[in-house]
Amino acid sequence: MGPIWHDSMRKRILNILFWSIISAAFIGPGTITTASKAGAEFGFELLWTLVFSIIACLVLQEAAARLTIYSGKTLGRAIRDHYRNKSGFTSILILVAGAIIFGSAAYETGNLLGAVEGLHFFLPSHTPILILLIGLMAFLLLRLPSIRLIAYLMGYIVVIMGVSFLSAAIILKPDLMAALRGSFVPVIPDGSGAGILILGLIGTTVVPYNLFLGSGISKKAGSVKEMRFGLSIAIILGGIISMAVMVVGSSVAEPFTFDSLVVQLNLALGEWAIILFGIGMFAAGFSSAVTAPLASALTAESLFAQDDAAWGEKSILFRSIWGLVLVIGVGLGMMGFKPIPAIVLAQALNGFILPFISIFLLLVVNNARLIGTQHINGWVSNMLMLVIVWGTIVLGILNVMKALSQLAPSLQAHDQIMLLINCIISSLIWILIVKHTLKIRRYSISQYESS
Repeated sequence: MGPIWHDSMRKRILNILFWSIISAAFIGPGTITTASKAGAEFGFELLWTLVFSIIACLVLQEAAARLTIYSGKTLGRAIRDHYRNKSGFTSILILVAGAIIFGSAAYETGNLLGAVEGLHFFLPSHTPILILLIGLMAFLLLRLPSIRLIAYLMGYIVVIMGVSFLSAAIILKPDLMAALRGSFVPVIPDGSGAGILILGLIGTTVVPYNLFLGSGISKKAGSVKEMRFGLSIAIILGGIISMAVMVVGSSVAEPFTFDSLVVQLNLALGEWAIILFGIGMFAAGFSSAVTAPLASALTAESLFAQDDAAWGEKSILFRSIWGLVLVIGVGLGMMGFKPIPAIVLAQALNGFILPFISIFLLLVVNNARLIGTQHINGWVSNMLMLVIVWGTIVLGILNVMKALSQLAPSLQAHDQIMLLINCIISSLIWILIVKHTLKIRRYSISQYESS
């Protein structure tokens, strides 16, 4: 084991740390809240949902990063070039940018409140003061001159998060056979909240702005092979951390709240477990409080930048976008919103945005004029992406139906009918998307080969 081996290992570790910014972004308070609640209500039975979510996250993130490495275009720029000179071009750009930026602002509120909840596990203090302090810390990190440096720092925070949650889960001594069965045997448990939690776990792991974040930082990544290695390890480790959170949540024997979680952890494991969970919760909220504004700025840059100098990482335009998201998050957080409802609201917005971004990604990686015939999406990748796209459409329509049911409570009594309608609508939309994707693929290949 000489210097070459050590250099190779160091490079691999730094590569994993670099891509851990994706894990830092999706393991936020939404993941902690949803996974803990799923564990509290259904034990290990929904672990398979996290396995599916991690596969979906890997497929979509790999496609977004591969697009940038091969074409030199970020996801936003590829969407812009794909729809250039077509009707509705400006509307599409505004829709995507607005959805991501406002969605990130909603997430930012939940991120800051979640980080404060983590501190409250062992550091009682006034919430507004803590929100200001965490917002200031996020501001200072975002002012760093290099996105790569921010990515590395987020990677170290993921390590702290992982050690905290995994330690708490191991102390609980879970039934390993039950955990394995829950991970690989899909079951929808009896209970009115199971379906919502399943879709919530998917929606909080496959986050729309992460696709722009992953694509944006791919400009500073190495080869596709290095990207796939670092991204895969980082996302799988993130998934294991999320599963550990569900295991910890399974210790709560009463309706889930943060207070009930604290009580159960204290009774079962003592104060050390509470401190570990609190540190993990803070790390999850803080890391996402940094990545959400950064992803918004990268999205705006990729969609609207005509001049790289005007939209550089140190430019006023770039910093004004992440600053706006951070300020909105701090402002809403200090208005006294309860953490769990704020986090749930952010997830609902995520579920509405995700189908649009997934479909745009599917279309651009099948456009040979953008990525070339040699790098265009293969049939295996397309099949996986189409399954995921169908799932995101179901998720998006379900969130719309949930909103309508709040306006018309009588609809809540017809869950089975609503689910059937959802599946029919989702399948019809999915068939149209498949036809459109094949049409774009065939046309772009013929155009590419004739040019």
